[in-house]
Amino acid sequence: MSQKLTPARVTTPGKILSRELEARGWTQKDLAEIMSRPVQTINEIIRGSKQITPETAIELSQALGTSPEFWTNLEAKYRLHLAGKEKNEQDIARKSRLYTIAPISELIKNRWIQATDSIDELEQQVCNYLGISSLNEIPQLAVNFRCSEHREPEETSRIAWIKRVEYRAKQQTVANFDRKQLEAAIPEILACAEQVETIARIPKLLADLGVHFVIVPHLKKTYLDGAAYYLNDKPIIALTLRYDRIDSFWFTLMHELAHIVLGHQGIYLDNLDALEDNDEEKEADKEAANWLIEPQAFKVFISGVKKYFSRQAIEEFAYTHRRYPGIILGRLQHDKLVDHKNLRPLLVKVSPLLENWIDN
Repeated sequence: MSQKLTPARVTTPGKILSRELEARGWTQKDLAEIMSRPVQTINEIIRGSKQITPETAIELSQALGTSPEFWTNLEAKYRLHLAGKEKNEQDIARKSRLYTIAPISELIKNRWIQATDSIDELEQQVCNYLGISSLNEIPQLAVNFRCSEHREPEETSRIAWIKRVEYRAKQQTVANFDRKQLEAAIPEILACAEQVETIARIPKLLADLGVHFVIVPHLKKTYLDGAAYYLNDKPIIALTLRYDRIDSFWFTLMHELAHIVLGHQGIYLDNLDALEDNDEEKEADKEAANWLIEPQAFKVFISGVKKYFSRQAIEEFAYTHRRYPGIILGRLQHDKLVDHKNLRPLLVKVSPLLENWIDN
């Protein structure tokens, strides 16, 4: 199979003309006088700022003993090269713009958009994904999300993650939502925290309460564990399972539910390793912790341990308070009462139980 080769550098007609003059010992002024043209015209041709027209090609051929086609072909190839170079530069600038407003590589990796060699098609896919008609628009989100004029990588990744959460939530059908009804159902939800297997009931429980439940893995530079906000007056609880452990799952779920039950408005994008230092986050944090483990009982438990927390002691406390032992261990590790290396088998993964709800 033949392969079309493209030269890395195209010699300008002006360069060839300059060599011809040098070979003859002529100056630009000499050629100008021979052709009855201004010196400036010859200079502009040599510099490449002026194109060689058919008329000029004929005059050059007569002056230099070449064919007119020699000069017109040189000019045509050079202009084609410039046009291709300019288009390539424009495509690079357009791609740079796309990678600035969205995490393109991750969108393609997650198959949220398709890989393509066409910059036009890629732009259209990004616009469709973000719900905008042009790249100059700001994505309209179902939540109040502060966007800076010059978006940082973390911010663009969060916007992309939110758009995916919204897309998944819109595919769901949930019951009518009533905040008081959700609050009353918290004990029923927490009843699923006694055994690992009962986690699988959570999505339907929430749907019956009018709450969208979505799991979308976090994108790079976002470090998200979960989010809570509203879509068409119905709440969304979105998790990432960044830490695929039973303790992290339950605390994140209850933290996001606390935002809804407590009537917090707006959007909450939570990195539970570094929660924002505001009253509503602290309130949700406290509510989730108290829902999961009765505070007075937990205080008595930790005060009664003399040296270290054995697996047996944790399991007995968990059994008495109808919680899976890994939840208790996670709290003890969070409070720095147990080393994170200890008793890891209790921190079982939850993803196998929720695989039908994970956006893959």
